[in-house]
Amino acid sequence: MQTSISRLKNAKRIVIKVGTSTLTYSTGRIHLRRIELLARTLSDLCHEGREIVLVTSGAVGVGMSKIGLSEKPKTTREKQATSAIGQSELMSIYGKLFSEYGCDVAQILLTKDVIENEQRKQNAITTFNTLLEWGIVPIVNENDAISSEEIEFGDNDTLSAMVATLINADLLIILSDIDGLYSADPHKSEDARLIDEIDEVTDELFKIAGSAGTNRGTGGMHTKLIAAKKATEAGINMVITNGQKPSVIYDILEGKQTGTLFKGQIKTTN
Repeated sequence: MQTSISRLKNAKRIVIKVGTSTLTYSTGRIHLRRIELLARTLSDLCHEGREIVLVTSGAVGVGMSKIGLSEKPKTTREKQATSAIGQSELMSIYGKLFSEYGCDVAQILLTKDVIENEQRKQNAITTFNTLLEWGIVPIVNENDAISSEEIEFGDNDTLSAMVATLINADLLIILSDIDGLYSADPHKSEDARLIDEIDEVTDELFKIAGSAGTNRGTGGMHTKLIAAKKATEAGINMVITNGQKPSVIYDILEGKQTGTLFKGQIKTTN
């Protein structure tokens, strides 16, 4: 346990993923106070000398709010157009709030083919590394405006794990509307308990994960377990926790028990 906590305390390169349900109210409108707290926390961590990458959902949700849609677009063309509207609005908000706390941000939009093409993958790594060298916070989202089924990550939980692996991060934190992984569905079972630490992502965990998600987001615990499997197999620690109070990130880095920790697998050399 102490070893796990120590590794979190010493994490320098950190990927933080925030979901749509954390960034917006149940009305679908942008949750400005929460985003402001997130920007303040991440800026403070940058000032401390940590390298921060933010993987953000919310473009479609913000776009829906902007043009008055009450339900998520169902067709690809509607999703792409709504994302294009919301993406510029979301980056404008992030840019303004981060700058108030002395941090600059840069936008990186990815599709899966970037990861699968070696030259484009190396270009992406170089861009991330340069921005982090300069103390700039890369803000990452899937490029929904041009994506197709063949090149989609499918959800930003998976995207965040891919980014963490791509840049060789020390820690991935997924901020969600849930406290972590429970032993059973807490809405249905009084015996459900929050699991503090997980050594390995197994098939049994997927069985208890369910397929939750909100009307505003795409993810559920199932997608978070997929992300955990990808991250931990690459040796990266991952924490799922409730993002209602973004300052919870401080608790994680101070070694306090928060959410569910998935331990990065220690790689052995032959």
